[in-house]
Amino acid sequence: MGTILVVAEIQKGAIRDASYELVAAARGIEGAEVNGLVIGSGVGDLASEFASKGAGKTLVVDDPAAANYNVDVWSKAIKAAAEASGADLILISNTPTGWDVAPRIAAGLDCAFVSDAIRVAGGDGGYNLVRRIFNGKLDAEVSTSGKTVASMQPGAGTAYEGSSDGGTEALSTDLSAIAKFVEIKIAASTGVDLTKADVIVSGGRGVGDPEKFPEIIQPLADALGGAMGASRPVVDAGWLDHPYQVGSSGQIVAPKLYIAAGISGAIQHLVGMKASNFIVAINKDPDAPIFEVADVGIVADLFDIVPALSEAVKAAKG
Repeated sequence: MGTILVVAEIQKGAIRDASYELVAAARGIEGAEVNGLVIGSGVGDLASEFASKGAGKTLVVDDPAAANYNVDVWSKAIKAAAEASGADLILISNTPTGWDVAPRIAAGLDCAFVSDAIRVAGGDGGYNLVRRIFNGKLDAEVSTSGKTVASMQPGAGTAYEGSSDGGTEALSTDLSAIAKFVEIKIAASTGVDLTKADVIVSGGRGVGDPEKFPEIIQPLADALGGAMGASRPVVDAGWLDHPYQVGSSGQIVAPKLYIAAGISGAIQHLVGMKASNFIVAINKDPDAPIFEVADVGIVADLFDIVPALSEAVKAAKG
């Protein structure tokens, strides 16, 4: 196989777990050479960390112009890194940053682009990537030849836990002519990164109204040391913000424990949580599709069960 360039993404001063999932995907391709790319300002230490934790030889674009995400900066940096490394596959996380920059890179390099992949493997003269279609009902395998850009779904795999010894190399890229932001305003973040949660308690339309989430769902999540999530109808109704949404158009999660309360189990939601290690479903409808993927199904009123579970967990903790 050829060379794979893994583009790291920095969040709150650290490289995202999703970037190490890309490393794991790249390392899983036999015979491929793996290179990393870190873009930012003052990111030398992060680049060294990325290089030592699986990314191998890591190129670094360290420039004040890259202190904040800018699609022009990232496009130019990734294109330069692809040319310097000779990469024939460029992996980017399917995050808002990836949505923005990945297709632009593919267009700039005049090459194939595969979005929202969940697996990648070596193919005959190229790569085979798997992506879900029809709201997760089917998996489609896309085979490419020549240079390819792919965005991969966070949470679809596990983070790489090995090590590597590739070192870092500064990549000289002229960013002087790139448009700069005059002012950046960052809205207060809501919710959590559900892909990192070991326990998620999600509520659906069966919760009834937005006030019930902090009263019923959040206490159980807190008692279990987990995070609160929601189904798409809850977010569409404006009851919770989008960061809480679990599903194919929200966050793909695979916690150790997933509790679904008042969620019927539309395919859009099942795609986002069916990889969970243990699933508990609570619903009054015995025919709800959520029970098809649940390890434990409780046919009952969530307003009876969830508060009782919260109290039982608190009592067990003393």
